[in-house]
Amino acid sequence: MAGATLAEKIVAKAAGRARVARGEIVTCRVDLAMMHDSGGPRRVKPMLERLGTGVWDAGKIVLVSDHYVPAVDGESAAILDLTRKWAAANGIERFHDMQGICHVILPERGYLRPGMFCVGGDSHSPTGGAFGTYMFGIGATEMAGVLATGEIWVRMPGTHRIVLDGRLQRGLAAKDVMLHLCRTIGMSTIRYDAVEYAGDAIAHLPMVERMVLSNMSAELGAQTGIIAPDATTAAFLRDAGADDIEIAPWQSDADALYAGEWSVDCTALAPQIAAPHSPENSDAASQHRGTKIDQCYIGACTGAKLSDLHMAAEILEGRKVAAGTRLLVAPASQRMATQAASDGTLAKLMEAGAILLPTGCGACAGYGAGVLAAGETCLSSTARNFKGRMGHPGSRVYLGSPYSVAAAAVAGHIVDPRELLA
Repeated sequence: MAGATLAEKIVAKAAGRARVARGEIVTCRVDLAMMHDSGGPRRVKPMLERLGTGVWDAGKIVLVSDHYVPAVDGESAAILDLTRKWAAANGIERFHDMQGICHVILPERGYLRPGMFCVGGDSHSPTGGAFGTYMFGIGATEMAGVLATGEIWVRMPGTHRIVLDGRLQRGLAAKDVMLHLCRTIGMSTIRYDAVEYAGDAIAHLPMVERMVLSNMSAELGAQTGIIAPDATTAAFLRDAGADDIEIAPWQSDADALYAGEWSVDCTALAPQIAAPHSPENSDAASQHRGTKIDQCYIGACTGAKLSDLHMAAEILEGRKVAAGTRLLVAPASQRMATQAASDGTLAKLMEAGAILLPTGCGACAGYGAGVLAAGETCLSSTARNFKGRMGHPGSRVYLGSPYSVAAAAVAGHIVDPRELLA
């Protein structure tokens, strides 16, 4: 019998089984359920009331307000008010109100452990897979079922292995890898299967960059994106306050069978830019050189972590944002904003002309400040650029790494960021 993949091992544990075969439907116990203000209490509260039940285990629920923060109108304020009251009524102690984006809060607060089976009420919930968990996004109806029972059924997916060879060069980031994969693999080849990232390049990536790989597995059409835990994983989680971290049991077997396998030579990869209106429309930044940019946006779970802000500062230090171009920065969490203030990063960004926005999902999903007008063009560090996502459907959104976004802010148009790092 062939060995098991990491995904198969985690699902089997959650199902109370020794082994789970690909395609088999099993019922799994949920170790952690995450919700945010947009798809959380305002959606699940009436369902639970109709069922006449409460939550199965308040200690296993994490609730984050990040979409409608800070409130910009009466409707937003009402949603946040409902979220806060529901958290209090149900004894949700892990409620993080306006403290950061949900996908960043989970690892930042030490809630994840290798081997956990987790669900999240957001499509980018696979971010948790960077820590050796099996985590995927579900809708409000499924979440109501999880909250009521602590369980969910899963059809065991196949696992696609993506091997990242070599090492990313200066001026490149995990976002470039994912945009390259969106183009070369496509967004419909991996149909709700699992993705496992492996290879030498992983060992050189910090956890916050590994999170980008797992997060954007959703853009590849995957249910989840997993990275086997290592010493880097354990060190990050211990610093976040986690304990009882096991690494050895949560590795794929050497003889595991995969549904597909791809490889990327990271050493030879060039900075990538995705043209409107899909991450699949990616190519080398040089192919888009000269495209005028009205707004540069550094934000969201994939593009405004502390390391992302450092990337931007490396480009912007001693330079100014070009006339006619605006640069907006929305840090991914309050803790990261505080760290960036302490180490001088925010000062470098703002001295260059960046405008600091509140922490939250913000313009990435078309909320609050930073949305686009008809005819405007934006280069963003976010994960998606679907038509109308960041504002008017007549706007155009390009995607790139924080290096690329900051470089465009200085030039006023798309350039290869390595030119500013020479």
